[in-house]
Amino acid sequence: MKFSNLFRKKSVHDILNQVAKNEADGHQSLGKHLSARDLTSFGIAAIIGAGIFSTIGKASADGGPAVIFLFLFTAVACSFAAFAYAEFASMVPVSGSAYTYSYVAFGEIVAWIIGWALIMEYAIGNITVAISWSDYFTGLLESGGIHLPQWIQMDYLTASNGFKEATTLMQSGKTFENLSESLQASYIAWTSAPSVGGIHLVADLPALLIIVGITFLVYRGMKESRNASNLMVVVKLCIILLVIAVGIFYVDTDNWSPFAPNGVTGVLKGVSAVFFAYIGFDAISTTAEECKDPQRDLPKGMMWAIIICTILYIVIALVLTGMVSYESLNVGDPLAFVFEKLNLKWMSGIIAVSAVVAMASVLLVFQMGQPRIWMSMSRDGLLPKRYAKVHPKYKTPSYATIVTGFVVAIPALFLNLTMVTDLCSIGTLFAFVLVCAGVLVLQNKPDVPRGKFKTPYINAKFIFPSMLLLGFVCALQFFNQEVANFVTNAPKLNDAHTLVTSLNSNQAKEVTNHLYDLKLIKNKEVDLEATLSNFEQDAKAYHSLVDSLPIAQELKYESGFSLFKHKIPMWIFLITLVALAAWAYQKNLSLIPLLGLVSCLYMMAELSVWNWIYFSIWLLIGLTIYFGFSYKNSKLNNSVV
Repeated sequence: MKFSNLFRKKSVHDILNQVAKNEADGHQSLGKHLSARDLTSFGIAAIIGAGIFSTIGKASADGGPAVIFLFLFTAVACSFAAFAYAEFASMVPVSGSAYTYSYVAFGEIVAWIIGWALIMEYAIGNITVAISWSDYFTGLLESGGIHLPQWIQMDYLTASNGFKEATTLMQSGKTFENLSESLQASYIAWTSAPSVGGIHLVADLPALLIIVGITFLVYRGMKESRNASNLMVVVKLCIILLVIAVGIFYVDTDNWSPFAPNGVTGVLKGVSAVFFAYIGFDAISTTAEECKDPQRDLPKGMMWAIIICTILYIVIALVLTGMVSYESLNVGDPLAFVFEKLNLKWMSGIIAVSAVVAMASVLLVFQMGQPRIWMSMSRDGLLPKRYAKVHPKYKTPSYATIVTGFVVAIPALFLNLTMVTDLCSIGTLFAFVLVCAGVLVLQNKPDVPRGKFKTPYINAKFIFPSMLLLGFVCALQFFNQEVANFVTNAPKLNDAHTLVTSLNSNQAKEVTNHLYDLKLIKNKEVDLEATLSNFEQDAKAYHSLVDSLPIAQELKYESGFSLFKHKIPMWIFLITLVALAAWAYQKNLSLIPLLGLVSCLYMMAELSVWNWIYFSIWLLIGLTIYFGFSYKNSKLNNSVV
């Protein structure tokens, strides 16, 4: 095996010639049904989903009304990446998306890695959406008087972890009634589920049913999928405009003060959740071979989808934070919540129905994307030939679509929502980083044919290093203590929830007795977490109290490597920034894709180190498959000497 063979590349000419040959033969070619309007609709279908109906609540609670700046930041970051996607889509209008773009820019091993990582965006992303859809659907049934058992509407991991956490909290004095609704539901699901051989049979059956239905629709054809998507987009846009039109009359501008209650830190706290709300615009690029004029329409579809959705997100955020205090928005269904609070329950019902439709449209777009990635990889010999099979009647990648259905449906029964959300985000961001880097690599190569769209060129030679220097000065000026704590790895005080849930029953009794001796509580039958949480409002008082508790220091503070490991992603980001500044200076890089790369890498750094570890394990599994099958079966294997 030659090391250079790992980076063998496909030329744009060869890719376009192969697509033309497929279309001329009518063999393995897809039906062309999509216009710029359809692509914009697909983009809106993918973006307007869980973000506007769910994650916007938590982000608003953390950042206050200033969360609109987070939506703007994320939209700009995605727009930078969209420029890179649009340029590649115009240059290489085939179904492979970031996988094919990386094959052209970096070579086969990187293309395989990104193709394998994209499973995290499309397949694992759809697991997330299916679980969210199930939550909204079962909630809608509940409001209609139909009550499903908890153990058939919740995934296994959520029930298991929730049961353990609820048990720990109840041992520390919290009553069942004072547990959060999600923990109560998890406890009931776990204790009421039938068991076989000690294994609790907890599975999210509504998530399974919606995936089966969407997979069938995608299998039947692009025209049917397009029509269903367009209809769902019209429905949810009408509902969102109705929410804005009604809600604007209940806005109290006093709720917008303070505008940024938790500062920049609070605004950026929701970066992962808000970014997840935007992913999907890139799924448009997987439909390139089904576009009537991909080189013209793909860039338009991406840009218009991001612009329209950003405007809607910002307006909705302002209306929500104006209708009620931002502090009360940390709920799973913020739109329905605010109207219930204002006794407009008829609106809550309409929102619940529209959320079910919105989630289904996101599922549809993602479920279309994954089979087309696998089809492109199969055409190149990196996956078995059957994945490239196109149905003779429906003109869809039939086998790959069915496999995608299984890959999404089975894990959706058992996996935890938070886990798959973060895995989806890191896989998507990794794809964005490589696509932006691909544009930078190809920018000065004269032998690469260009499409109708090209990212506007701004020389980053001096601008980017200057921006980096300015950012460093601002960090020292305005966040001096935070920077010092980061660099010196200063111990971090655990919050009340983390501290209490780490205690065993004996330690919890010792802490309770200590609080009683200090006369901070009147009796020993108290909710320990709630008691300590009350002191968190005064940082100094909480710090002093925790220091006095009769428990081990490692339970009070996170320090040493256990703290440093969470900073590793950010150190990787900072070191990469310096390397990029040097690269930009030497090669006169284009500023827009460079900023896209930096923005997406920053959002990766904001994810926990565990996501990086799980992602690395996922890539190692992919590389094992590559060296075991794909390397020797690649169609470039015989052409590279």
